[in-house]
Amino acid sequence: AAGGGGVPVIRRDGKLRGVEAVIDKDRAAVVLAKQLRARRLIALTSVDRVSLDFGKATQRPLDEISAADAARHLREGQFPSGSMGPKIEAAIDFVGHGGEEAIITSPENLLAAVEGKAGTHIRARVVDHEPEWV
Repeated sequence: AAGGGGVPVIRRDGKLRGVEAVIDKDRAAVVLAKQLRARRLIALTSVDRVSLDFGKATQRPLDEISAADAARHLREGQFPSGSMGPKIEAAIDFVGHGGEEAIITSPENLLAAVEGKAGTHIRARVVDHEPEWV
């Protein structure tokens, strides 16, 4: 609904004027989600989960992560600006403004991710789940 590729405009002298710019689809999706007061934001990409050390022998997929930890990893350079960075920034922004969770996954895993069985789930805080027998 808020994909990239739209026509960027500014208001100048009371009229809309086209300008050269890029409309980032992840940031546009957050603007739309916040306006709609959505509880969940889903960013689809080519990978099933976000990973630390992507493409290295030490690569670790993330099932769940807090927005604070995601922000720390972003600052540390784990999520490049030309790759996963904008999706992580969008997720942090969305959750930081009251969204319950942001999910990053591939189109093939969308249903499983919504069911909590796939994707990376970013929340304000991640609660450790105790076993049912405790």
